Amino acid sequence: MQSKPILYIRAVLFWLGFIVTTGFFGTLVCLLFFTPSDTRLKVARLWSYANLFLLKLTCGLDFEVSGLENLDSSKLTHGNAIILSKHQSTWETIALHSFTPLARWVFKRELMYIPIFGWALALTDPIALNRGAGRVAINQLVTSGTKKLKDEKWMILFPEGTRTAAGKTQKYKIGGAILAEKSGYDVVPIAHNAGEFWPRHSFIKWPGTISVVIGPAIKTAGRSADDINKEVHDWIEDTMKSISDPSRWNRK
Repeated sequence: MQSKPILYIRAVLFWLGFIVTTGFFGTLVCLLFFTPSDTRLKVARLWSYANLFLLKLTCGLDFEVSGLENLDSSKLTHGNAIILSKHQSTWETIALHSFTPLARWVFKRELMYIPIFGWALALTDPIALNRGAGRVAINQLVTSGTKKLKDEKWMILFPEGTRTAAGKTQKYKIGGAILAEKSGYDVVPIAHNAGEFWPRHSFIKWPGTISVVIGPAIKTAGRSADDINKEVHDWIEDTMKSISDPSRWNRK
């Protein structure tokens, strides 16, 4: 077990590198504003690779993924899908780019106001929602999300809406399930235990290997949003029980 001062130093080294990579790749995305969005998303994927390498190098934090075959387009009703992922950490906002198909993200619009990072984010063809807009935001998600899905684009959402502490859960928001109900596109659930190694609100990143599990596609045609949401919730939370370690839940 490493001492807290060493872990802080390693975290400082990561964040210094993160600032450099985000500045470089974010600026590159902005300069490529005239290119197709897939090109800019490929740059975002390089940003993901770079920061995952930095995490492993500086903090000793790695990850392993099982279930990649469930992202195979030949196994999906329409060839693409809606990804609904557990949200415990900042880690998944970096890492999902590296092993999922080029996807459009749904996030709160305030993120777009962050210099360079937010500007680059706005150029990756996302759906930026005003989370306080209620039904208007849901309508925007369904309209824009369905169009992107029909254009053969993948979507990524966090049904919890915000980061949830390791060992905790909260009611899954219905937006992603409504999009699935209205569009008829499959949902691919993802569970992971990143919050045990990079806890929310924590500067320290604990060394180890994050477990990521990609679940089988959930068919949605003819089903209600509530029914879809329950199946997503149950699969993710049941899977969390098998990959979680309670001894790591309260690390700061």
